[in-house]
Amino acid sequence: MSAAQPVVPPATIGMLGGGQLGKYALMAANAMGYRTIVVDPDEHAPAAVVANSHVRAPYDDPDALDVLAAECAVVTTEFENAPSAALERLARSVKVAPSASSVAVAQDRIVEKTFMVDHGIEVGPFVAIPVSGAAGDVVEDARRMAREGAVVKTARLGYDGKGQRRVSSVAELEAALDDFAGVDVIVEALLELRTEISVLVARTSDGATVTWPVAENIHVDGILDLSVVPARVGPRLATDAERIATSVADALDYVGVLAVELFVVADDRPGAGGAPRLLVNEIAPRPHNSGHWTLDANVTSQFEQQVRAVCGLGLGSTAMTAPAAAMVNLLGDLWFLPNADGSVGDPVEPDWAAVLADPDATLHLYGKTTPRPGRKMGHLTVTADSPTAAAGRATALRHAL
Repeated sequence: MSAAQPVVPPATIGMLGGGQLGKYALMAANAMGYRTIVVDPDEHAPAAVVANSHVRAPYDDPDALDVLAAECAVVTTEFENAPSAALERLARSVKVAPSASSVAVAQDRIVEKTFMVDHGIEVGPFVAIPVSGAAGDVVEDARRMAREGAVVKTARLGYDGKGQRRVSSVAELEAALDDFAGVDVIVEALLELRTEISVLVARTSDGATVTWPVAENIHVDGILDLSVVPARVGPRLATDAERIATSVADALDYVGVLAVELFVVADDRPGAGGAPRLLVNEIAPRPHNSGHWTLDANVTSQFEQQVRAVCGLGLGSTAMTAPAAAMVNLLGDLWFLPNADGSVGDPVEPDWAAVLADPDATLHLYGKTTPRPGRKMGHLTVTADSPTAAAGRATALRHAL
């Protein structure tokens, strides 16, 4: 099958990964008339509930990959850590989108930052320290960053605040490097942020692209807490962010939905006068947590668009269906109430009545069987007349839980 030939229902779409992102993408695919298969080792994977078939196996299991290759017209993924070798193996006999090479860029922070620099896309100051050791000037740069404030991150497998440590001295830097010994790390300068934003861009194999309105994001302990749309950054900066995100997708020759996270900082370069400056933080080669609001406040959700893009169909409208929206994550912490002595008891299901009674709010629970502090169990979306009103109502409803 040529890359330009569209995949249409009732063809089968394969998904590597069975989390909530996969669940919503397969729900969209099923609604459009496709058959779906998910590969995930967890018998309780959220996507397994909605897939026509669940192959319970590791992502690189040869037999599982052979099932996808034999039965699917296209295979995609819902997380960036899908084994590149598995994607490459599949690509020899079935259409895979996004490509293994695109996903590989996002799997390694050093590769990702270097890719951006090589393509003229601005990022914050960083130094790479491979496990084999770094040159003396690189180490000195890392020490200088540490004195001014930096974040040490493992190059691979970190997410939601995992695999990273803030440092503010050389001693703390060295302690972090000792803790992360045996893996490549990257040291990033700690920037003075005005805000954080993200752009979702969808791209087809023939280069057609669309973006959604820019989201403004607030993180707590490295985990996304709140997304507000449209971002309160002004139209010029939003347009620049969309342009940058599209340029990243083009540079990757990306197919699917791509999330590009950006920092808004003050431009301290000579003559800039502290004007807002956009720096790419990281990318996610899949639908993204900050785009969950599209399920309830957009003509085409990021999940339907993922199906459209990887299948080579026309891309849907990304117009909002409400003036503004806000999304708040519901973490497993909500299930645990403190006892009188300050200890934490057994998990208790939150009372969802207040959320479900609000006509402007939509509750999404992912169906995960075991709540844990920090685990994403669901989210809720609120629509309103302004971003500020939406954000206030969303956080108030969560607090009521």
